[in-house]
Amino acid sequence: MPPDSQTVLSKITGIEVEMHRIGLWQAEPLQLKQYQFSRAFAMDTMTFSQWLQFIFIPRVRDCAASGMFPSTSQVSIQAIREFDGMPEASHLVILLSEFDQQF
Repeated sequence: MPPDSQTVLSKITGIEVEMHRIGLWQAEPLQLKQYQFSRAFAMDTMTFSQWLQFIFIPRVRDCAASGMFPSTSQVSIQAIREFDGMPEASHLVILLSEFDQQF
């Protein structure tokens, strides 16, 4: 059974709030060429936190609006890799893990 859209939106809002709190939210927009990525998590054109902000969060909001969700999510696995050694991101990793558990 797919997750409830309101629950997903609540998780995404929490992730965004936490990114702001720990200084990972970028005020400036990305350059258009950064959206031309070919690797997972856009690792070839942007940082993981940029991918969360500019790709992941908007896509999840679109999925919630349409009610069409993927069958799985493993964003927390990448978060663990990317934020290793950043204690200030530990709660963000927990939030992303909780997000994944919905799928």
